[in-house]
Amino acid sequence: MKASRQLSAAECPARVIHSSKAPVPIRFAQRRLRVALCSIGLVVLSLGTAIAHEEPILPPTSTSGSTVPTNGDVNPYGIAFVPKGVPSSSALKPGDVVVSNFNAASNQQGTGTTIVKLVTDGAPVTFFQGRNLGLTTALAVLKSGFVLVGNLPTTTGGAIASAGSLLVINPQGGLLTELKDPTLLDGPWDMTVAVDKPSQVTAFVSNVLNGTVARIDINISMSGATLLKSSRIIASGYAHRPDPAALVVGPTGLAYDAAHDLLYVASTNDNAVFAVPRAATRMRNDGPGRVVYQDNEHLHGPLALALAPNGDLVTANGDAVNPNPKKSSEIVEFTPEGRFVAQMQVDPTAGAAFGLAFGHSSTGQSQFATVNDTTNTATVWTLRRRHDDDDRE
Repeated sequence: MKASRQLSAAECPARVIHSSKAPVPIRFAQRRLRVALCSIGLVVLSLGTAIAHEEPILPPTSTSGSTVPTNGDVNPYGIAFVPKGVPSSSALKPGDVVVSNFNAASNQQGTGTTIVKLVTDGAPVTFFQGRNLGLTTALAVLKSGFVLVGNLPTTTGGAIASAGSLLVINPQGGLLTELKDPTLLDGPWDMTVAVDKPSQVTAFVSNVLNGTVARIDINISMSGATLLKSSRIIASGYAHRPDPAALVVGPTGLAYDAAHDLLYVASTNDNAVFAVPRAATRMRNDGPGRVVYQDNEHLHGPLALALAPNGDLVTANGDAVNPNPKKSSEIVEFTPEGRFVAQMQVDPTAGAAFGLAFGHSSTGQSQFATVNDTTNTATVWTLRRRHDDDDRE
């Protein structure tokens, strides 16, 4: 057994690691609180035990809820927070958390048709239900109340039926438009929104069937949605392939740093995270970008990706690539410079981690959410109040 040690000032704010009995959230403290938080004196022991002499960096406050609606859909993939400013007429309210399901009750992949709203310790509320769909991790709620979700249906749970589409759902949960394009939307697997205006949206979409990332511009109104001609492929060359267990693996999670116009791409089959510069303004495709994080010890097929409030990146391991039975279904935090920070386990079963997101509760507190594909649940952690206050400065 390794000896316990006090974390150095360079490593602060102190980190916590997974306990075999109870998962402990990764630390997501603001960088400017590093010195103050180091005074806590968190000591990390081996064998996955974390002990804090004072209060922990993150509180253990969390809520969990089922993601299984009345029609029995399972295998939650995407998860998103409803932003502040959605209209009062919307069926979703600020702070709500929604989840897209990839499997039907039969548990066949690519047959899930629902988006649900989480209810703490209870059955979820169905926000949207369609037909002949397979809703992916590409899920976003716009300030206008419209919802975007990727669709990659299968015929039998194993044969991909088409290139898929991007569904535009109105604020009341009805299908408005199904956007299709064989190049720009070729297996839309995940997405992130860069520009969210009342009638025009710019989003990045990862395409798992052709190994590309598209920047798409959409005009949206209550009468319909249109994919604009300004949309284009901005990155390509990510490894992609069919997979007997995961259906397909390829570029997945996207996280956009607007301040630097930098798009981060979690490429599952490459087992790496790339950075694409000038993502919102580039007019041509220059390949996959540069590798910013490649770590065979901690990365095991990265899927969803998000920027944390402290500026770090957080990804979910799907275990389809470089699996490690001792480190299944883990969430990994690392810096944009490629330094590992911390990890936690969603579930001891491989393949349980997929979608994750940061957002705010109805009262404005920062939160972090993940899905668990094994238990068909989602968990939302509330970050400490002082971090929220710091965010608003």
